[in-house]
Amino acid sequence: MSDLPPKPKARPDKVSLRRYVQLFRADILSAQPARLYRAWMAEFRTPFFRSYMINQPELIKTVLQERPDDFPKSTRVNEGLTPLLGQSVFVTNGEQWKRQRRIIDPAFEGGRIKETFPAMWGAAQAATARLSNHGAGPVEIEEQASHAAADVIFRTLFSIPIEHRVAAEVFSEFRAYQRTQPLLNLAAFLPLPKWMPRFRRRETKQAAASIRSLLRQLCDTRHAEIKEGTAPDDLATKIMTTTDPLTGEKFTPAEMVDQVAIFFLAGHETSASALGWALYLLARYPEAQARVAEEAAQIDMENPSFSMFSKLPFTRAVFRETLRLYPPVPMMVRENAQEETFRDRAIRRKSQIVLSPWHLHRQNRLWDNPDGFDPDRWQTENGKKCQREAYIPFSAGARVCTGAGFAMAEGVLLIALMVRAFKFAPHGPAPEPVAHLTVRARNGIHLTVTPR
Repeated sequence: MSDLPPKPKARPDKVSLRRYVQLFRADILSAQPARLYRAWMAEFRTPFFRSYMINQPELIKTVLQERPDDFPKSTRVNEGLTPLLGQSVFVTNGEQWKRQRRIIDPAFEGGRIKETFPAMWGAAQAATARLSNHGAGPVEIEEQASHAAADVIFRTLFSIPIEHRVAAEVFSEFRAYQRTQPLLNLAAFLPLPKWMPRFRRRETKQAAASIRSLLRQLCDTRHAEIKEGTAPDDLATKIMTTTDPLTGEKFTPAEMVDQVAIFFLAGHETSASALGWALYLLARYPEAQARVAEEAAQIDMENPSFSMFSKLPFTRAVFRETLRLYPPVPMMVRENAQEETFRDRAIRRKSQIVLSPWHLHRQNRLWDNPDGFDPDRWQTENGKKCQREAYIPFSAGARVCTGAGFAMAEGVLLIALMVRAFKFAPHGPAPEPVAHLTVRARNGIHLTVTPR
């Protein structure tokens, strides 16, 4: 076994547009050439639009932090997600997006994250109990990670466990949605007018409609509880009762369904991806796993509190390193609202500006040992510099993921409690990373799990 964790093979440097589309729809990671791990910028031309991947920290800072309004989110990559996400904060731009963030952001401020700790703790304990009841034989850990991450979302958002009837149905339907939904559809490559059909799969549309119907039930129930004064003080209540400080408006029921859909997609799918890869990396590198277990042994299981995170610095470093090697969202696409000049190259208006955490986090001009697993790198000068300039698992700037702090707490807690209870070891061939909705393993991640 190579000392390096698995990485997709790059495609040949030059392929036809048809072949590129085929590769991209199958997996966006192996569809890219190896030179992107070194290039500061690369151009990709089609008959319909031009795309520029930028890996230079200064350019990324311009797009994400200095001038975000000049680089709105591209609608092309979101075409395939519209049936599920509607007009959620993930897909909107401009004043609509700013209004949504003004209402959502207060729910994820530092103090509110601390208030969700009991729900996270309950979900983490439930996850270890499910692993205990798994029985003999290898465990497909991505499935367990998905279950755990969905449980966290439902407990923190609606104060219900994954075993709740509606929560269980949403989880089941979402797995069906994952199986039928490619990352991109035809409209991502062709400039189709809004009125033209997008040729989405019937199964995808049915799963999205079912999920949204179930989420509407949860939102309608919560709306009634808020009116009656019986609603629990969780994230859903906070968001539904928050008014826009500029307009005094709240989310309508339809808007809330859109937002809950992206909370579930982002909070569940991305967290599950990161947790699965983190457990695989710890299985692959037992010395790191032993250090996590040593930290986790200090947790007071009888009197858990948010302050426990201060005792888990190495576990946090492991999770941060996992997000570097396997960023759940491997690429983000913006669109320049005006003509630009990047690296002395003229960029036409409405070109696609691709920011790739996957390639940036492995940029061999920036990182020491870019493809290696090294949680201790974050204490080195190179690691600290790269964390400031070349580390964007949650994006950056105005559009940074509002749940970034939530995700870090959730990931560290789940890793700590699982490794405290079990030893993990690889089983079978190394998993092959592929990217559809997020970075997952092509055939799952199989581990041997034994009690400590």
